[in-house]
Amino acid sequence: MQPSVDISFLAQVYNHPLLSRNDIVKLSGIHTREFIKKGTFVLEKGSVPQEYYILESGLLRSFVHDYNGKDITVNFFTEGELIIEVASLFQRIPSSENIEALTNCTVYKVDFEEFQQLFHEMEGFREWGRAWMSKSLFDFKQRSTSMIVDSAKERYEHLMKHRPSVSQKAPLKHIASYLGITDSSLSRIRKAK
Repeated sequence: MQPSVDISFLAQVYNHPLLSRNDIVKLSGIHTREFIKKGTFVLEKGSVPQEYYILESGLLRSFVHDYNGKDITVNFFTEGELIIEVASLFQRIPSSENIEALTNCTVYKVDFEEFQQLFHEMEGFREWGRAWMSKSLFDFKQRSTSMIVDSAKERYEHLMKHRPSVSQKAPLKHIASYLGITDSSLSRIRKAK
């Protein structure tokens, strides 16, 4: 038996003025609640995803390997966020990233074809998607700029302020690579606090 879908949780994720309670109930029909064990890959480099996920509890990260084969964390996924590699999912191309569970996680899985069907049927869902994509682009631009203009200490403080669960659940080596610094630099920043 599949665990039940938490409508109030999905209402928070899909919060948009054009989505009614009935719309959220309809959307919940394409969500399957699943448990993912720590260390599981929900997406591997070279594969094309057939779904996206919404994280109810736990922590995941996306990562790539640089030209020297070094593991670099690109993003963390925290509670209430979509776990998605946008280019791969929407352009139907092989992923350049891996997505791995750093803890045991509870997620809602959404099949891409079912998502597409409701996305085309429901205006409110399309508007929510447009708003989500705009915010994602804004966040990406902000992070890219921060990597250039902010000090490592400022980037760390921003991460801790806006995503505190990352510091509580992620190994320091993944936080350091996400911030673009070495483990020892991160240790110095943390000790100086």
